[in-house]
Amino acid sequence: MKPILIAHRGASGYLPEHTLPAVVAAHVMGADYIEQDIVLSRDAIPLVLHDIYLETTTDVAVKFPGRNRSDGRFYAVDFDLEEIKTLSVHERVKPSGTAVFEGRFPVVDMALRVPTLAEEITLITGLNRSRHGSAGYYVEMKAPAFHWDAGLDIAAITLEVLSQAGLNTRDAPVFLQCFDPSTLRYLKNELRTPLPLIQLIGENDWNDPPGIDFEALRTDHGLQEIAGFAKGIGPWIPQLFEEDGVTPGRLVGAAHDHGLLVHTYTLRADNLEAGFQTFEGLQTGVFSGANVDGVFSDFPDLTRQFIDAMGR
Repeated sequence: MKPILIAHRGASGYLPEHTLPAVVAAHVMGADYIEQDIVLSRDAIPLVLHDIYLETTTDVAVKFPGRNRSDGRFYAVDFDLEEIKTLSVHERVKPSGTAVFEGRFPVVDMALRVPTLAEEITLITGLNRSRHGSAGYYVEMKAPAFHWDAGLDIAAITLEVLSQAGLNTRDAPVFLQCFDPSTLRYLKNELRTPLPLIQLIGENDWNDPPGIDFEALRTDHGLQEIAGFAKGIGPWIPQLFEEDGVTPGRLVGAAHDHGLLVHTYTLRADNLEAGFQTFEGLQTGVFSGANVDGVFSDFPDLTRQFIDAMGR
């Protein structure tokens, strides 16, 4: 069975991430799933936004000067949806204002808006109908503890929107992912979602979220624990390989031994991970070498072509 292709924040290699045009492009490029990172507004509306703050991808500092916290950041949870809908989304920028990925879409005002999860579901549902497609939803709940501190249950709120759309069922084309294992256990054991859960795997020195021992999660014992509540893992691409960055390691095989899927992140043609020198080499290493079951890609068209040409 061929691995699945997940459009990372839509077709983010070509258009500003998590915008509706990026979703449309990803659908046309043949993504099996399109990713939605979820952050909540002050009035508890699930937004499709990668960061819990707004200034890296919107003009919030211009529209709402002085609304930042003491750390200088403009947090989405401090704004109502009506306010957020006035913001213009642009290509991701550094604190200096220059683009993170210089060769991508220019940092210009295209009057693009931050979509809600409900809006994105409506769009993908419509595209599946008009294009006779079957793209699914790959939903990540961002910073659950941060939202808890604001009095918001991001897992329950996200699940309610999915339920209203008829997508909280065993056969729905949805994966739920999170870096926080306690949130995934909460989804399974208390909220009782039948949707497949994916434990994202970061690095300990990222400290995001704080207190999670990702190295322990990659051990046999850790993978066995994950198998008790999740359908799979989502490791960072360099974690698939030995120190040389090209020789496949044991993580994927060990995960498969525990019955876990492996959906890795992120394929970027303009920012190669691990030790590979070309995008073709990186994709070969990830798919044929590491033998993953799915991948997040900023360039869904290129990865679609590669997967379709594979023998398996």
